[in-house]
Amino acid sequence: MSDLKIGFYGASRNVTGSCYLLDTGKSKIVVECGLYQERDLKDRNWDEFPFAPSEVDCMLLTHGHLDHCGRIPKLTKEGFQGKIYCTDPTAEVAQIVLMDSAHIQEEDMKHKKKRHEREGRKGPFPLVPLYTMVDVEQCATQFEGVSYNESVQVCEDVSVEFMDAGHIMGSAVIKVTVATADGPRTVLFSGDIGRDGTPILKDPATISQADYVLIESTYGNREHKDNDTINDSIASLICGAVERGGKIIIPSFSVERAQELLYRLYKLRQAKKIPLLPVYLDSPMAIKITKVLKQHDEILDEEARAMIEHGEHPFDFPGLDLCVTTDQSKAINFKDESAIIIAGSGMCTGGRVKHHLVNYMGDPKHLILFVGYQAVGTLGRSIVEGKDEVRILGKKRKVAAQVARVNGFSAHADRNELLEWLTDLKHQPKRVFVVHGEFEASDAFAQFIREKMPGWDVVVPEYEETFELA
Repeated sequence: MSDLKIGFYGASRNVTGSCYLLDTGKSKIVVECGLYQERDLKDRNWDEFPFAPSEVDCMLLTHGHLDHCGRIPKLTKEGFQGKIYCTDPTAEVAQIVLMDSAHIQEEDMKHKKKRHEREGRKGPFPLVPLYTMVDVEQCATQFEGVSYNESVQVCEDVSVEFMDAGHIMGSAVIKVTVATADGPRTVLFSGDIGRDGTPILKDPATISQADYVLIESTYGNREHKDNDTINDSIASLICGAVERGGKIIIPSFSVERAQELLYRLYKLRQAKKIPLLPVYLDSPMAIKITKVLKQHDEILDEEARAMIEHGEHPFDFPGLDLCVTTDQSKAINFKDESAIIIAGSGMCTGGRVKHHLVNYMGDPKHLILFVGYQAVGTLGRSIVEGKDEVRILGKKRKVAAQVARVNGFSAHADRNELLEWLTDLKHQPKRVFVVHGEFEASDAFAQFIREKMPGWDVVVPEYEETFELA
């Protein structure tokens, strides 16, 4: 019987809450500790961990998205004292994301408490945040940045290597090598796999060997459409709004999507496909993330690095206005000229974009341009689906502006790209675990692997299921 075991404590038959425990018999390592974001799973964020945080020796983090790092402050608050290994850019991004998460939680709880008092409600309500900004400051001291392709000894019997995943800045595939009585065993954690040929970042690294593989399946039952027409679609929509004298409102995620938008807008301006109109990045978190990217040009692809070497910077061009303060955001509304406003959040669930929607969505000369997936139940989904009226900031508002969506913006590989990445392995792994996807997507991708790679052992783990790794 092997001492090496792996437990699945998140992103098992669902997308968010990534969390795995690798137990070697000598060492315990948590890989990822993400926040649950699905409405019907959010209560899990408050549950006790299925393992003792104080017994964990170290943690490994693939990248800084909230569904992969969002419970780290809870883990440290409840007893974890080890190091958190990740790439240097991921350490910076994760701390920005976690601080923003803590701030939102603290503010939400203040408002909820006031509402309960106003309504005269009594009883045991969870009126404390999952963690605070002080908790984030504490866990920030535990981050340990490492370089890509460097072998790092994290425990007496465990070494790790981080390789570029091409998903967001600093994202990594983590190869864990465990010394056992029967020789070394390797476990590969995919994190989120990016796509070849996307702007700014390098393509995902090729991995040649692993005994066991955990692979994401966000788009495990889908194929992306050709994205060669993205820039032309954006240019056409922007030019149409400018001809009407309107503004272009783009709800955007702060990590990766906002930076890709700036890059594409810069290229369109250079090619004279759109006019030199003002561009407002109206998201404090996106501004912070963009500054991190500017400081780490080593993670950029050849095209982006070549532009910078020639004195061109796609994240710092004439006409780009970074709106840090609320007053700067409000000032946009007093300017009559056409402009592009990139604001959070990507699904219009919060942030400054709601205020811009209130100001502009009632006029048909303006454009609301969506460049990301809109989940069921979100304000963005209601607008994309063509609702005549939507509720924003406590009131129903008429939707008269042009609404458009440009597909092809995805930082996740589709099922064919995932399979191609997986089959770069030179030898058949002992087992493949399909994780980080809705059950339909994970199940479909597992079956897809079995069909394309006969004889491969492929499993979709259940939540809290544990496997021995021989």
